[in-house]
Amino acid sequence: MLIIMQVIGYSRGQHLLSKIGFPGRPDPDCIPKTGLYRAATITILAYASKRNLPVFTGTLHPMSQSTAKSFPKVRMVSVTAEDAGQRIDNFLARHLKGVPKSHIYRILRRGEVRVNSGRIKARYRICAGDKVRIPPVRVAPEKSAPIAAARLDLERHILFENSRCLVLNKPSGIAVHGGSGLSFGVIEALRASRPDAPYLELAHRLDRETSGCLVIAKRRSFLRLFHEQLRNGEVVKQYLALLAGQLTGGRQKVSAPLRKNQLKGGERLVVVDEANGKEALTIFSPVSRFATATLAEVDLKTGRTHQIRVHGAHIGHPLAGDEEYGDPEFNRSLRSHGLRRLFLHAHRLEFADSASGESVSVSAPLDVSLKAVLDSLETS
Repeated sequence: MLIIMQVIGYSRGQHLLSKIGFPGRPDPDCIPKTGLYRAATITILAYASKRNLPVFTGTLHPMSQSTAKSFPKVRMVSVTAEDAGQRIDNFLARHLKGVPKSHIYRILRRGEVRVNSGRIKARYRICAGDKVRIPPVRVAPEKSAPIAAARLDLERHILFENSRCLVLNKPSGIAVHGGSGLSFGVIEALRASRPDAPYLELAHRLDRETSGCLVIAKRRSFLRLFHEQLRNGEVVKQYLALLAGQLTGGRQKVSAPLRKNQLKGGERLVVVDEANGKEALTIFSPVSRFATATLAEVDLKTGRTHQIRVHGAHIGHPLAGDEEYGDPEFNRSLRSHGLRRLFLHAHRLEFADSASGESVSVSAPLDVSLKAVLDSLETS
């Protein structure tokens, strides 16, 4: 290798070695038949022979698979019936593991991804039989994903699992997926801990600071069924939330329409907007009352962004620990009781996991730190 570097320079020599299959003695079949590489190879061998310099010995090895992965080629993927119906960006994310979503959207905008030889947008939903062209993309190093998985150790948080789905008790402070400055989230870490799993997708979402039941689809058919149940309001979603003040009058329904409001700096807030907001329904039921707070069970009938938090604030009972919609004075008082996060926990889910309608009901216990806060309030 040193000879080659001296004769034609480091970068050219490195490239040539990869072409002829270094390490090992260059086989005649591996010497290029024509062009610059053939001339350079013959020159190098003649140079070594004339000066009685050592020539490489051993067998010829092709480029390793790990090296080849650094330079992926164009792939043509046929869409199966199992994958049909999902958005093309999600389909690509599964086939380009480790590639940031921002890069996936970039290659979609540039037209590098083609479906049936035509350009498509990120919202396009693939159909069975579609031919998807996936362009060359540099994949992130594989070592990063196991590190993320080790940090999260999600396997011990699994509450329920069968052949079609699993439900885990998501810890607070962990995003459900990477992006917006986060290198990984729940779904990336779970895929890393199960590299042989053919399909793992988020069935719904939880805010980063919210803990509790999170459903992961292990089959595309389950994901379609679960989303249909969500649209029809057939999934039971119950939360535990600590609200500021005394929630009087028993069960309260809040149906204020909500609208997303993108502020400067990328901060996303949601506001009540009777004229232009989307339909939203939340039901608050008191469970325990304290001197300055109420523990409530919350039935989420729709799934708008920040719905429980905005509806709680709308009726004058913001959630404890909510830095965006909450009461700063109330939050400060709760910090003296040990609260260091948003007090919102998805404690129960009920859904059908097959076309037969077989029901699954899963409960996630409150985090120890939240239990300690309630115990502190009871004795205060």
